[in-house]
Amino acid sequence: MFRHSTRTFVVGLCALAAAAPAAPALALVAPAGGAPPAPHAAARALQAQTLADLATAMKGAAYAHAVYGLFAAEADRQDLPAVGKLFRSTAQTELHEHLREAATLAGMVGGNAANLRQAIEGETYEHEVMYRRFAEEARQDGDLEAAKLFGEIAADEGRHRDAFRTALAVVTTGGGTVPAPPKADMVSVPAGMPKVKAARTKANLDTALHGEGLAHAKYMLFAAHARQTGNAALARLWEGTAEVELREHFAGEAVLAGLVRETGENLRMAVTGERDEATTGYPGFAERATAVGDGAAARFFRDTAADQARHATAFQEALDRMS
Repeated sequence: MFRHSTRTFVVGLCALAAAAPAAPALALVAPAGGAPPAPHAAARALQAQTLADLATAMKGAAYAHAVYGLFAAEADRQDLPAVGKLFRSTAQTELHEHLREAATLAGMVGGNAANLRQAIEGETYEHEVMYRRFAEEARQDGDLEAAKLFGEIAADEGRHRDAFRTALAVVTTGGGTVPAPPKADMVSVPAGMPKVKAARTKANLDTALHGEGLAHAKYMLFAAHARQTGNAALARLWEGTAEVELREHFAGEAVLAGLVRETGENLRMAVTGERDEATTGYPGFAERATAVGDGAAARFFRDTAADQARHATAFQEALDRMS
């Protein structure tokens, strides 16, 4: 659901394609009763277009997970517990199944040091370039609330980068202490209209939302690897930072973007997004992967398309029951 291009995501994809680890580690912590998937040592051999499509799939799954969590909370506020449960279960499928399988195929996760270097690169870009530019453009366009938020997030990303740099020194030298995890300033996201006016600010918010959703998911991948390798302190740093990205940054941007509406409209948006994924997005990815011989990726795309069709049907049925 919700496939959009983002500058930060392209940067990460280029790094991934250039330096995929030979034996990528696992993805997210498995749901109760489930084991993580086995790593795919052949990720390096995937064709560039397949890697790009897997990257798009990861970004869409991470964003859907974040959005559906907000939609679930709104359904709860409207005393619609069955709809809230549906959104939450679908969000978990996006994160613990779709994203982690795509990440494993693409070799997203490397060793602890490699993961930290990847995060440092992304946080540096967001701190020094992206959010500063977004803040200045929002000021120019008169969206002062967005300018303030972008500036605050830029500062946060700088602190994240510095913590990751310290952690990298600990991991590579064996000396020192991994920083304590940051604590998220939890932001509630009620239904509402956009609080920004300029088209440029709205576009920048969309880019930022997709980046924050992906950062949360990716850092949870890295946390799982750190914990599997016995580095609990590093795992806690990843997990705390992931919470800031989702519960504070993504949520704050969602308020300004007017991302959450009343539950009927949220269901309609979900139906549209899932149907697009099921009928156009993932089948196209599968066709391209099949054409270049990336059979495992093609199977993942076909299976995910079928899942998205089921999600669309479930959301449509929930919407019909509200009528």
